[in-house]
Amino acid sequence: MKHAVIAIFFALTACASAAGGPEPLPGSLTYGGKVVHSPYRPGTVVKNTFLGQFDYRVFETYVVQPDGTLKLTSQSTGPDFLWQ
Repeated sequence: MKHAVIAIFFALTACASAAGGPEPLPGSLTYGGKVVHSPYRPGTVVKNTFLGQFDYRVFETYVVQPDGTLKLTSQSTGPDFLWQ
């Protein structure tokens, strides 16, 4: 039963992200319209992990843009107990 709930959660997350691209969540590097400049060269992939709502682990991937800002390219979530 626990695995079924997790599978449903992942399916719903996939449907939500397919609708228009990932949106920053509280805890994201770019949440609330923050402009974050990276010291890395353009095209570099930057990963961010944080604890989100309901103690779910959120995994994000950003790409450094030519102007040095970060663009959120992917986001996924999972129960935190799997990653300890």
